[in-house]
Amino acid sequence: MSDVIFSLVTSYGAIVVLISAFLSCLLVPIPTSLMMLAAGAFVATGDLSFWQVFGGALLGAVAGDQTGFQIGRRGGAPLVDRLKNNAARAKVIGRAQRLIDRYGGVGVFFSTWLFAPLGPWVNFVAGAARLNWWRFTIWDTLGELIWVSVYVGVGFTFAANISAASEVAGDVIGILAALALAGAMILWIVKSLRAHSSKAEAPAKTA
Repeated sequence: MSDVIFSLVTSYGAIVVLISAFLSCLLVPIPTSLMMLAAGAFVATGDLSFWQVFGGALLGAVAGDQTGFQIGRRGGAPLVDRLKNNAARAKVIGRAQRLIDRYGGVGVFFSTWLFAPLGPWVNFVAGAARLNWWRFTIWDTLGELIWVSVYVGVGFTFAANISAASEVAGDVIGILAALALAGAMILWIVKSLRAHSSKAEAPAKTA
């Protein structure tokens, strides 16, 4: 598999990364993360341009997500119901729906890099749920920036060892997830303290 990916990247450069990212966001089983690692390695050797690779990966991913979102919007709830005819798909779609119902645009953000296998389903569900397009686009683009930056960047840094690069990329994603969770907890604590303070002050003002 690695040899095939290196051959494709060598022959077609950034364009194959763009196409791969686009198709993977539409449920086509393509190892885009490995493709970006390989492209990052070729950037390190000077065979490819960083901005072409980075821009191609980002453009392909965002375009794929937008396509999935529009398919979901046009198909609506009937499309989601048809997709649920398969038990395995129903389980995945259920997770995507819970993510959107609970977190909205933030759920889209996390689905692009932290829960990447869920991403294409989240795009369909977000469109069917009529999530605001601007909200979807902003959160989706921010998430894809993280996904592309991590894999292209790690591929560039560990150009001599793609296997190690793959493991490091997974570690980076884990660290970012931990930081995001810590940030969310801090915000929740601050919000809770403010709410408690407001309640404590209310009786004093009344008195």
